Amino acid sequence: MGIFSPKLGIDLGTANTLVFVPGKGVVLNEPSVVAVSEDNKILAVGLEAKHMVGRTPDSITAYRPMKDGVIADYRVTEAMLRYYMTKALGKWNIFKPEVMVSVPAGVTSTERRAVIEAAIKAGAKSVYVVKEPILAAIGAGIPIQEARGHMVVDIGGGTTDVAVISLGGIVSSISVKCAGNRIDSAIADYIKKTFNLSIGDKTAEDIKIQIGSAVPLDEELSMTIRGRDFVTGLPRSSEMKTNEIVKAISRELRDMIKAMKDVLQETPPELAADIIDTGITLTGGSSLLRNIAELVYRRTGVKANVAEDALYCVAKGTGIALEHLETYKKSILTKK
Repeated sequence: MGIFSPKLGIDLGTANTLVFVPGKGVVLNEPSVVAVSEDNKILAVGLEAKHMVGRTPDSITAYRPMKDGVIADYRVTEAMLRYYMTKALGKWNIFKPEVMVSVPAGVTSTERRAVIEAAIKAGAKSVYVVKEPILAAIGAGIPIQEARGHMVVDIGGGTTDVAVISLGGIVSSISVKCAGNRIDSAIADYIKKTFNLSIGDKTAEDIKIQIGSAVPLDEELSMTIRGRDFVTGLPRSSEMKTNEIVKAISRELRDMIKAMKDVLQETPPELAADIIDTGITLTGGSSLLRNIAELVYRRTGVKANVAEDALYCVAKGTGIALEHLETYKKSILTKK
Protein backbone atom coordinates (compact mmCIF):
# COMPACT_ATOMS: atom_id res chain seq x y z
CA MET A 1 0.00 0.00 0.00
CA GLY A 2 1.99 3.00 -1.24
CA ILE A 3 1.77 6.19 0.72
CA PHE A 4 1.15 8.10 -2.48
CA SER A 5 -1.53 6.02 -4.08
CA PRO A 6 -4.71 8.06 -4.06
CA LYS A 7 -8.00 6.37 -3.18
CA LEU A 8 -11.25 6.63 -5.06
CA GLY A 9 -14.67 5.22 -4.30
CA ILE A 10 -16.92 4.74 -7.30
CA ASP A 11 -20.67 4.22 -7.16
CA LEU A 12 -21.07 2.77 -10.63
CA GLY A 13 -24.77 3.10 -11.26
CA THR A 14 -27.13 2.47 -14.13
CA ALA A 15 -28.31 6.07 -14.13
CA ASN A 16 -25.49 7.99 -12.45
CA THR A 17 -21.88 7.43 -11.50
CA LEU A 18 -20.55 9.11 -8.38
CA VAL A 19 -16.92 9.40 -7.40
CA PHE A 20 -15.90 9.87 -3.78
CA VAL A 21 -12.47 10.99 -2.65
CA PRO A 22 -11.71 10.43 1.04
CA GLY A 23 -11.27 13.79 2.72
CA LYS A 24 -13.01 15.61 -0.12
CA GLY A 25 -16.36 13.88 -0.37
CA VAL A 26 -18.35 13.35 -3.56
CA VAL A 27 -16.27 15.12 -6.21
CA LEU A 28 -18.29 14.04 -9.17
CA ASN A 29 -21.86 13.02 -9.87
CA GLU A 30 -22.62 12.55 -13.53
CA PRO A 31 -24.96 10.43 -15.63
CA SER A 32 -23.66 7.02 -16.74
CA VAL A 33 -23.95 8.00 -20.38
CA VAL A 34 -21.38 7.93 -23.16
CA ALA A 35 -21.83 9.45 -26.61
CA VAL A 36 -20.33 7.28 -29.32
CA SER A 37 -19.85 8.20 -32.99
CA GLU A 38 -20.62 5.93 -35.94
CA ASP A 39 -17.00 4.86 -36.25
CA ASN A 40 -16.99 3.90 -32.55
CA LYS A 41 -15.11 6.91 -31.23
CA ILE A 42 -16.05 8.10 -27.79
CA LEU A 43 -17.14 11.72 -28.11
CA ALA A 44 -18.41 12.71 -24.70
CA VAL A 45 -19.04 11.22 -21.27
CA GLY A 46 -21.42 12.11 -18.46
CA LEU A 47 -23.33 15.37 -18.38
CA GLU A 48 -22.08 16.39 -21.80
CA ALA A 49 -23.28 13.11 -23.24
CA LYS A 50 -26.60 13.24 -21.38
CA HIS A 51 -27.47 16.55 -23.00
CA MET A 52 -27.16 14.70 -26.29
CA VAL A 53 -29.66 11.94 -25.36
CA GLY A 54 -32.72 12.15 -27.57
CA ARG A 55 -31.18 15.05 -29.45
CA THR A 56 -28.44 13.36 -31.44
CA PRO A 57 -28.03 13.16 -35.21
CA ASP A 58 -27.99 9.58 -36.51
CA SER A 59 -24.22 9.53 -36.59
CA ILE A 60 -23.98 9.83 -32.81
CA THR A 61 -25.41 7.35 -30.33
CA ALA A 62 -25.83 8.21 -26.68
CA TYR A 63 -25.11 5.00 -24.91
CA ARG A 64 -25.79 3.77 -21.38
CA PRO A 65 -23.10 1.14 -20.82
CA MET A 66 -24.64 -0.08 -17.56
CA LYS A 67 -27.85 -2.05 -17.77
CA ASP A 68 -29.70 -3.01 -14.59
CA GLY A 69 -26.63 -2.26 -12.52
CA VAL A 70 -24.23 -4.47 -14.45
CA ILE A 71 -21.90 -3.84 -17.36
CA ALA A 72 -23.67 -4.23 -20.69
CA ASP A 73 -20.91 -2.76 -22.83
CA TYR A 74 -17.44 -3.46 -21.56
CA ARG A 75 -15.38 -1.14 -23.76
CA VAL A 76 -17.63 1.84 -23.19
CA THR A 77 -17.69 1.22 -19.43
CA GLU A 78 -13.92 1.15 -19.35
CA ALA A 79 -13.74 4.45 -21.25
CA MET A 80 -16.30 5.94 -18.87
CA LEU A 81 -14.36 4.78 -15.80
CA ARG A 82 -11.12 6.13 -17.19
CA TYR A 83 -12.75 9.51 -17.86
CA TYR A 84 -14.22 9.73 -14.37
CA MET A 85 -11.07 8.56 -12.64
CA THR A 86 -8.93 11.10 -14.49
CA LYS A 87 -11.45 13.84 -13.85
CA ALA A 88 -11.62 13.06 -10.13
CA LEU A 89 -7.85 12.84 -9.65
CA GLY A 90 -6.89 15.78 -11.82
CA LYS A 91 -4.75 15.39 -14.90
CA TRP A 92 -1.46 15.99 -13.09
CA ASN A 93 -1.83 12.92 -10.96
CA ILE A 94 0.79 10.30 -11.86
CA PHE A 95 -0.04 7.70 -9.23
CA LYS A 96 -2.47 4.91 -9.95
CA PRO A 97 -5.40 5.00 -7.53
CA GLU A 98 -6.75 2.27 -5.32
CA VAL A 99 -10.37 2.00 -6.33
CA MET A 100 -13.44 0.66 -4.61
CA VAL A 101 -16.43 0.01 -6.85
CA SER A 102 -19.99 -0.85 -5.88
CA VAL A 103 -21.89 -3.73 -7.52
CA PRO A 104 -25.51 -4.90 -7.03
CA ALA A 105 -26.00 -7.59 -4.38
CA GLY A 106 -27.13 -10.12 -6.96
CA VAL A 107 -24.03 -9.77 -9.11
CA THR A 108 -22.53 -12.95 -10.60
CA SER A 109 -18.83 -13.70 -10.37
CA THR A 110 -18.44 -13.07 -14.09
CA GLU A 111 -20.07 -9.67 -13.78
CA ARG A 112 -17.86 -8.88 -10.83
CA ARG A 113 -14.78 -9.91 -12.76
CA ALA A 114 -15.82 -7.56 -15.58
CA VAL A 115 -15.98 -4.62 -13.17
CA ILE A 116 -12.54 -5.42 -11.77
CA GLU A 117 -10.99 -5.75 -15.20
CA ALA A 118 -12.62 -2.58 -16.52
CA ALA A 119 -11.27 -0.62 -13.55
CA ILE A 120 -7.75 -2.05 -13.86
CA LYS A 121 -7.74 -1.30 -17.60
CA ALA A 122 -8.99 2.18 -16.85
CA GLY A 123 -5.90 2.76 -14.72
CA ALA A 124 -6.58 1.50 -11.21
CA LYS A 125 -3.70 0.03 -9.21
CA SER A 126 -5.98 -2.27 -7.26
CA VAL A 127 -9.70 -2.74 -7.10
CA TYR A 128 -12.04 -3.66 -4.28
CA VAL A 129 -15.51 -4.69 -5.35
CA VAL A 130 -18.19 -4.34 -2.70
CA LYS A 131 -21.90 -5.09 -2.71
CA GLU A 132 -24.09 -2.03 -2.81
CA PRO A 133 -26.31 -2.69 0.23
CA ILE A 134 -23.24 -2.95 2.48
CA LEU A 135 -21.86 0.34 1.17
CA ALA A 136 -25.29 1.96 1.36
CA ALA A 137 -25.57 0.84 4.99
CA ILE A 138 -22.12 2.18 5.88
CA GLY A 139 -22.92 5.46 4.12
CA ALA A 140 -26.26 5.74 5.92
CA GLY A 141 -24.42 5.44 9.22
CA ILE A 142 -25.73 2.00 10.14
CA PRO A 143 -23.35 0.15 12.49
CA ILE A 144 -23.11 -2.93 10.30
CA GLN A 145 -20.54 -4.69 12.47
CA GLU A 146 -22.85 -5.29 15.41
CA ALA A 147 -24.82 -8.46 15.99
CA ARG A 148 -28.13 -6.90 15.07
CA GLY A 149 -30.22 -7.18 11.95
CA HIS A 150 -30.51 -4.08 9.79
CA MET A 151 -32.51 -3.92 6.60
CA VAL A 152 -31.36 -1.67 3.79
CA VAL A 153 -33.23 -1.02 0.58
CA ASP A 154 -31.15 0.75 -2.03
CA ILE A 155 -33.40 2.02 -4.83
CA GLY A 156 -31.36 3.29 -7.74
CA GLY A 157 -31.95 3.78 -11.44
CA GLY A 158 -31.62 0.24 -12.68
CA THR A 159 -31.95 -1.98 -9.63
CA THR A 160 -33.53 -2.12 -6.22
CA ASP A 161 -31.28 -3.98 -3.80
CA VAL A 162 -32.88 -5.28 -0.63
CA ALA A 163 -30.64 -6.76 2.04
CA VAL A 164 -30.60 -7.76 5.66
CA ILE A 165 -27.19 -7.13 7.16
CA SER A 166 -25.79 -8.42 10.44
CA LEU A 167 -22.23 -8.75 11.73
CA GLY A 168 -20.89 -6.98 8.65
CA GLY A 169 -22.32 -9.44 6.15
CA ILE A 170 -25.43 -9.91 4.05
CA VAL A 171 -27.75 -12.46 5.62
CA SER A 172 -30.35 -12.44 2.89
CA SER A 173 -30.79 -10.25 -0.14
CA ILE A 174 -32.67 -9.81 -3.38
CA SER A 175 -31.88 -7.61 -6.31
CA VAL A 176 -34.77 -6.72 -8.63
CA LYS A 177 -34.46 -4.95 -11.95
CA CYS A 178 -37.20 -2.55 -11.07
CA ALA A 179 -36.23 0.94 -9.93
CA GLY A 180 -36.18 4.57 -11.03
CA ASN A 181 -35.89 3.89 -14.76
CA ARG A 182 -38.89 1.55 -14.68
CA ILE A 183 -40.91 4.19 -12.89
CA ASP A 184 -40.01 6.73 -15.55
CA SER A 185 -41.09 4.45 -18.38
CA ALA A 186 -44.33 3.58 -16.57
CA ILE A 187 -45.09 7.30 -16.42
CA ALA A 188 -44.29 7.73 -20.11
CA ASP A 189 -46.51 4.74 -21.03
CA TYR A 190 -49.38 6.06 -18.94
CA ILE A 191 -49.20 9.46 -20.59
CA LYS A 192 -49.07 7.81 -23.99
CA LYS A 193 -52.21 5.79 -23.26
CA THR A 194 -54.17 8.41 -21.37
CA PHE A 195 -53.31 11.66 -23.08
CA ASN A 196 -52.13 10.44 -26.47
CA LEU A 197 -48.91 12.31 -25.77
CA SER A 198 -45.45 11.06 -26.48
CA ILE A 199 -42.83 12.21 -23.97
CA GLY A 200 -39.13 11.42 -23.56
CA ASP A 201 -37.34 9.79 -20.62
CA LYS A 202 -36.08 13.07 -19.32
CA THR A 203 -39.58 14.57 -19.20
CA ALA A 204 -40.90 11.45 -17.48
CA GLU A 205 -38.19 11.79 -14.85
CA ASP A 206 -39.03 15.48 -14.33
CA ILE A 207 -42.69 14.61 -13.82
CA LYS A 208 -41.76 11.94 -11.26
CA ILE A 209 -39.57 14.36 -9.33
CA GLN A 210 -41.94 17.31 -9.45
CA ILE A 211 -45.31 15.72 -8.76
CA GLY A 212 -44.77 11.99 -8.21
CA SER A 213 -45.77 10.19 -5.02
CA ALA A 214 -45.92 6.60 -3.80
CA VAL A 215 -49.31 7.05 -2.13
CA PRO A 216 -52.27 9.22 -3.14
CA LEU A 217 -52.26 12.78 -1.76
CA ASP A 218 -55.22 14.77 -0.49
CA GLU A 219 -53.70 17.94 -1.82
CA GLU A 220 -52.42 17.01 -5.23
CA LEU A 221 -49.59 18.71 -7.03
CA SER A 222 -50.00 19.34 -10.70
CA MET A 223 -47.84 20.28 -13.64
CA THR A 224 -48.11 20.99 -17.33
CA ILE A 225 -46.55 18.35 -19.50
CA ARG A 226 -45.41 19.01 -23.01
CA GLY A 227 -44.92 16.37 -25.63
CA ARG A 228 -45.88 15.34 -29.12
CA ASP A 229 -49.46 14.49 -29.95
CA PHE A 230 -49.70 10.94 -31.31
CA VAL A 231 -52.53 11.70 -33.67
CA THR A 232 -51.53 15.03 -35.18
CA GLY A 233 -47.80 14.60 -34.66
CA LEU A 234 -47.64 18.19 -33.36
CA PRO A 235 -46.43 19.48 -29.99
CA ARG A 236 -49.14 19.85 -27.37
CA SER A 237 -49.34 20.33 -23.62
CA SER A 238 -51.60 18.81 -21.02
CA GLU A 239 -52.24 19.07 -17.30
CA MET A 240 -51.37 16.22 -14.97
CA LYS A 241 -51.91 15.59 -11.26
CA THR A 242 -50.13 13.57 -8.59
CA ASN A 243 -52.70 10.85 -8.05
CA GLU A 244 -52.60 9.93 -11.73
CA ILE A 245 -48.88 9.33 -11.33
CA VAL A 246 -49.55 7.19 -8.26
CA LYS A 247 -51.84 5.05 -10.40
CA ALA A 248 -49.34 4.98 -13.27
CA ILE A 249 -46.47 3.67 -11.16
CA SER A 250 -48.34 1.41 -8.75
CA ARG A 251 -47.22 -1.80 -10.45
CA GLU A 252 -43.54 -0.86 -10.31
CA LEU A 253 -43.84 0.06 -6.65
CA ARG A 254 -45.61 -3.22 -5.97
CA ASP A 255 -42.65 -5.12 -7.45
CA MET A 256 -40.26 -3.22 -5.16
CA ILE A 257 -42.41 -3.88 -2.10
CA LYS A 258 -42.65 -7.55 -3.05
CA ALA A 259 -38.85 -7.79 -3.04
CA MET A 260 -38.82 -6.33 0.49
CA LYS A 261 -41.47 -8.79 1.64
CA ASP A 262 -39.59 -11.71 0.10
CA VAL A 263 -36.43 -10.77 1.97
CA LEU A 264 -38.32 -10.25 5.23
CA GLN A 265 -39.95 -13.66 4.83
CA GLU A 266 -36.62 -15.45 4.59
CA THR A 267 -35.02 -13.54 7.46
CA PRO A 268 -34.32 -15.57 10.63
CA PRO A 269 -36.75 -14.68 13.45
CA GLU A 270 -34.15 -13.06 15.72
CA LEU A 271 -33.10 -10.69 12.98
CA ALA A 272 -36.71 -10.04 11.99
CA ALA A 273 -37.28 -8.89 15.57
CA ASP A 274 -34.33 -6.49 15.26
CA ILE A 275 -35.70 -5.08 12.03
CA ILE A 276 -39.04 -4.31 13.65
CA ASP A 277 -37.08 -2.32 16.25
CA THR A 278 -34.67 -0.55 13.95
CA GLY A 279 -36.92 -0.19 10.91
CA ILE A 280 -36.01 -0.32 7.24
CA THR A 281 -33.51 2.19 5.87
CA LEU A 282 -34.13 3.43 2.34
CA THR A 283 -31.22 4.75 0.29
CA GLY A 284 -30.57 5.58 -3.35
CA GLY A 285 -31.92 8.31 -5.60
CA SER A 286 -35.32 6.76 -6.15
CA SER A 287 -35.99 6.58 -2.42
CA LEU A 288 -36.52 10.33 -2.72
CA LEU A 289 -39.93 9.67 -4.30
CA ARG A 290 -42.50 11.37 -2.07
CA ASN A 291 -44.01 9.17 0.66
CA ILE A 292 -42.19 6.00 -0.32
CA ALA A 293 -41.42 5.29 3.35
CA GLU A 294 -45.12 5.59 4.10
CA LEU A 295 -45.94 3.06 1.37
CA VAL A 296 -43.35 0.61 2.73
CA TYR A 297 -44.84 0.95 6.20
CA ARG A 298 -48.39 0.41 4.93
CA ARG A 299 -47.47 -2.69 2.95
CA THR A 300 -45.00 -4.39 5.30
CA GLY A 301 -46.01 -3.11 8.71
CA VAL A 302 -42.38 -2.19 9.39
CA LYS A 303 -41.51 1.46 9.80
CA ALA A 304 -39.19 2.82 7.16
CA ASN A 305 -37.07 5.92 6.92
CA VAL A 306 -35.15 7.51 4.10
CA ALA A 307 -31.46 7.91 4.90
CA GLU A 308 -29.89 11.33 5.02
CA ASP A 309 -28.23 12.17 1.66
CA ALA A 310 -29.94 9.09 0.21
CA LEU A 311 -28.46 9.75 -3.21
CA TYR A 312 -24.93 9.68 -1.85
CA CYS A 313 -25.09 6.80 0.63
CA VAL A 314 -23.29 4.26 -1.55
CA ALA A 315 -20.63 6.78 -2.58
CA LYS A 316 -20.13 7.88 1.03
CA GLY A 317 -19.94 4.23 2.05
CA THR A 318 -17.09 3.63 -0.39
CA GLY A 319 -15.27 6.62 1.12
CA ILE A 320 -15.71 5.47 4.69
CA ALA A 321 -14.76 1.89 3.84
CA LEU A 322 -11.62 3.09 2.05
CA GLU A 323 -10.61 5.21 5.01
CA HIS A 324 -11.13 2.34 7.42
CA LEU A 325 -10.11 -0.61 5.29
CA GLU A 326 -8.82 -2.48 8.32
CA THR A 327 -12.18 -2.34 10.10
CA TYR A 328 -14.16 -3.35 7.07
CA LYS A 329 -11.67 -5.83 5.55
CA LYS A 330 -13.51 -8.96 6.50
CA SER A 331 -17.02 -7.82 5.72
CA ILE A 332 -16.35 -6.50 2.28
CA LEU A 333 -13.19 -7.49 0.74
CA THR A 334 -12.44 -9.55 -2.23
CA LYS A 335 -9.28 -7.85 -3.31
CA LYS A 336 -7.91 -8.15 -6.81
